[in-house]
Amino acid sequence: MSLLKVQNLVKQFPVHGGVLNRVVKKVNAVNGVSFEIAKGETFGVVGESGCGKSTLGKAVIRLINSTSGSIEYDSKVITNLSHKEMMPYRRRMQIIFQDPYSSLNPRLTINALLKEAIRFHNIIPANQMNDYIQALITKVGLRADSREKFPHEFSGGQRQRIGIARALALKPEFIVADEPVSALDVSIQAQVLNLMMDLREEFGLTILFISHDLKVVQHFCDRIMVMYLGFVVEMLPAEVLHDRASHPYTQALLGANPIDDPDDRHPLTVLQGDVPSPFNLPQGCPFVGRCPIAEDRCKTDRPSLESKGDGHQVACWKVE
Repeated sequence: MSLLKVQNLVKQFPVHGGVLNRVVKKVNAVNGVSFEIAKGETFGVVGESGCGKSTLGKAVIRLINSTSGSIEYDSKVITNLSHKEMMPYRRRMQIIFQDPYSSLNPRLTINALLKEAIRFHNIIPANQMNDYIQALITKVGLRADSREKFPHEFSGGQRQRIGIARALALKPEFIVADEPVSALDVSIQAQVLNLMMDLREEFGLTILFISHDLKVVQHFCDRIMVMYLGFVVEMLPAEVLHDRASHPYTQALLGANPIDDPDDRHPLTVLQGDVPSPFNLPQGCPFVGRCPIAEDRCKTDRPSLESKGDGHQVACWKVE
């Protein structure tokens, strides 16, 4: 059963200008994205910076309002719910931000940060607060004396653990992890990913995992959705990513990955051309300007996602 169902989600940001400060153009950040996430599933979203991944993550939990489309959570359409109506869902849906420092209030201790969210949503009785916070801090691998420190007293990896603790504090079912390890050193990335995998199993979490690192996503996720310029270009199970990736953009991302075995060398894939402007989307395929196999039809007709069997979907005219 699907916990989250998104249909034709569109998010545009208006750009104001002129003497009267009117809307002069729009940034097309997310363009008609549709997908479903089952309960307990970890769903990965990958793509270059600026492809709309973070905007999509914030839109599905209503941190920002979508321009059009439908968001359904646990069989309830939440797209146009008011602030008051959304409050029960706020507790059930949480987010781990990309930058752990800017997302933590520098004026509050870790104890105060966690207590604020727990008290607001009335998660547990007041007399159990201290024990609950201590258990959270220990659960994410921080020392017991961490609770009275401020965010600036921690390293980047420790701050990300605090962000994870804050998300878990409300006992959510669904978490958006917005590039949670991209700002960390490689060794710290592995620690945080292992922690998230353990917590996922322990609490039965459903996760929307956003990243630009295909190796991380393939290791951590059940299914992968590849985005380019706000469009979905491919969707497939993580376990068959290397064997069945068919879209030229997905193949280019794989070709740019670091090589595990230095003896197994292959030519580095370098895409030519620039990403089109989100102000003025191409008429046809969004990838046409950089695609090595594009044909005339790609310039005029935009391909839709077509099923290739076994949960594999591709938006490309030339993929059979």
